[in-house]
Amino acid sequence: MARGANRLSARKVDALKESGMHADGDGLYLCVKPSGAKSWVFVFQWHGKRKEMGLGSVSVVTLAEARQAANEARRTVANGTNPIDQRKAERAKQAEHSFGSFADELIDGLEPGFKNAKHIAQWRMTLRTYAAPLRDKRLDQIETQDVLTVLKPIWQQKAETASRVRGRIERVLDAAKAKGLRTGENPARWRGHLDNLLPKRDRLTRGHHEALPYAGLADFMAKLRAVDSLSALALEWAILSACRSGEVLGATWSEIDKEGAVWAIPAQRMKAKREHRVPLTRRMLELLDRLELLRTESDYLFPGTKRGKPLSGMSMTMQLRRMGFGHVTVHGFRSAFRDWAGEETSFPREVAEAALAHVVGDATERAYRRGDALKKRRELMEAWAQWCERSTAADVVSLQGRKRDAS
Repeated sequence: MARGANRLSARKVDALKESGMHADGDGLYLCVKPSGAKSWVFVFQWHGKRKEMGLGSVSVVTLAEARQAANEARRTVANGTNPIDQRKAERAKQAEHSFGSFADELIDGLEPGFKNAKHIAQWRMTLRTYAAPLRDKRLDQIETQDVLTVLKPIWQQKAETASRVRGRIERVLDAAKAKGLRTGENPARWRGHLDNLLPKRDRLTRGHHEALPYAGLADFMAKLRAVDSLSALALEWAILSACRSGEVLGATWSEIDKEGAVWAIPAQRMKAKREHRVPLTRRMLELLDRLELLRTESDYLFPGTKRGKPLSGMSMTMQLRRMGFGHVTVHGFRSAFRDWAGEETSFPREVAEAALAHVVGDATERAYRRGDALKKRRELMEAWAQWCERSTAADVVSLQGRKRDAS
């Protein structure tokens, strides 16, 4: 360290009233204006000329932070770059990255990972239409109120769309932070942030897939388990596995590994054309025991009345109607699961998406489909099964505590 450095102290900085430049050493000065305003200045020589670089007001930048900034600027000079010019270039780069332009670039990068052209088109549409108030804003200037301006008009009227928009805004801002284009917390984060500012939705709709609110699942499951029919067993299996109707009704015994507690759905039966392994929860294993008692020569878990065919595609829908839930769709239970996972648990978003066999395109999310993902998803699905059996507030609080530990 050069001689005479660190001449100032925090107390002295606070006490100095005399206007002028007060040296701390190594080119760092405390500038006191006649008005009493104080700021930090780094002074250096550039091509034989004295240059002054402002480092911020004393009210914002501490003495330690000013020294650190001066050290970084000094290294920049030593490396042959004017720190003032470098800062201008960095600010210009940030300015050219508005939310809109960065979101478009991000989607272009993600596009190869999307198997369905419709999904990428939905990403583009929602971030251009609903997130329009954000598009011209600099990434580092977007705050919570800006996100609320986007979400509030559609939060209740277009519940599922609003949920998707929020998640996509969060994804864009996370990516911007990863690239150094913004800092701090994500203003679109739900848990511990927007969940305190936006009302919980009473009912979630996913297009035409109307969902039963996840808060009412315990009562519904009690009624469902009181029904003695194969279609009721199929519906419970669908809810507990969070799988699509076709995946459930086409399930075969040859896909089941009871010892390993895994249901391996082959790629040809999956929407994304990739094998999907479903962890079998304790309750699902109990259902398998019941199904084995009903097992026929058919390989289907849920055989239909026609030889060699599974239950009809309408069987679970008709079961809902017979129970007085004709307004609810089977697919809507996947929506309920996704909302429960996002709003009532601390499991990572990627784990919930993997449980739904969603292929989003991000390498991290795809990684959750392999290796130890099955263990993470098993914990999530066991928590879901427990939620479906609970109805008291005390039980819900207890369950949430265990989920935080599991994540």
